[in-house]
Amino acid sequence: MRGQHTWSEIQSQPEVWEAALERASEAGRHAAQRWPLVDFSEALFVGCGSTHYLSLSAAALCHRLTGLRSRGLPSSEVFLFPEYSLPAPGASPLLVAVSRSGETTETLLALRAFRERFPGPALTVGNYPESALVRQCDAALVVPEGREESVAQTRSFTSMLLSLQVYLGLAAGNGTYVESLRALPGAARTVLERDSEPLQQLGGDGRFETIIFLGSGPFYGIACEGMLKMKEMSLSHSEAYHFLEFRHGPKSIVTQRTLIAALLSDGAREQELRVLQEMRQLGATVLLVADEVPDATDAYDVVAYLGSGLPEAARLPLCLLPLQLLAYGRALAKGLDPDRPAHLDSVVVL
Repeated sequence: MRGQHTWSEIQSQPEVWEAALERASEAGRHAAQRWPLVDFSEALFVGCGSTHYLSLSAAALCHRLTGLRSRGLPSSEVFLFPEYSLPAPGASPLLVAVSRSGETTETLLALRAFRERFPGPALTVGNYPESALVRQCDAALVVPEGREESVAQTRSFTSMLLSLQVYLGLAAGNGTYVESLRALPGAARTVLERDSEPLQQLGGDGRFETIIFLGSGPFYGIACEGMLKMKEMSLSHSEAYHFLEFRHGPKSIVTQRTLIAALLSDGAREQELRVLQEMRQLGATVLLVADEVPDATDAYDVVAYLGSGLPEAARLPLCLLPLQLLAYGRALAKGLDPDRPAHLDSVVVL
């Protein structure tokens, strides 16, 4: 059956998240105690593909929760252009290397480039406990339950993101935040049970030629991951932008055959809704992913209601579920197998 592994992996996320919460609580507490973040000048989050996008959101969360200057970078930039990407000599950075397999060549080379310049520790986040990155880093957040048969990441991505949320909350001494994350598995079950079918149907609607993903602040990396899932699974034209940046040229591609999937934030919701109102006037259909349904009904056509009651810094993994279902439904509607995207392998080894 086409897509059976991807479907199982999407639907299993509530259980995988419960495992991630338990595993990250122990490993994250150990790492936070061993290396207090006050000892570092900045944090560098690196990854490739999906894990690069994860790094963008993780860096935003790190800065928000801990106050530490944080950046998300593609692993290749670190070893190809260290003079542009790494801090100046004398700095004391923390490296966080994110990789599902722990075997991605570019991330291993980024770790090597970091080690050549800084004595500071490196933390890895992944799903395979015996991987090269786990062996070579000083500490690891590993969730074996997040491993996948599919090439495109779904539960691996969200389990790694949740692990980092737990670690950053512990490093910030924010027990309330860490405890709030325990609401995520239950909220995920509700979303999956209620919205799996309608979101697949929306994704499979043949009217749409282009799918745009919008997200700002910590949601930008999530929007990029939604874009990548759509490309990988369904071979569709998809793009990702910050909300207000979309006005600066990219909106010229909007037609009546454009679907916009928009991740609504807490702090910028009014400005974001105005962008969506404008895009609907240009002909776009808007799927709004929101924790609370806004009064501005002219800003969206369909809403994926999360209803978690969590602040934006906590609910990021939950926001990915509608985007994964959208891509999955489109792949099936096009007769494709989302388990095996064209030209892709689970691990990129150079």
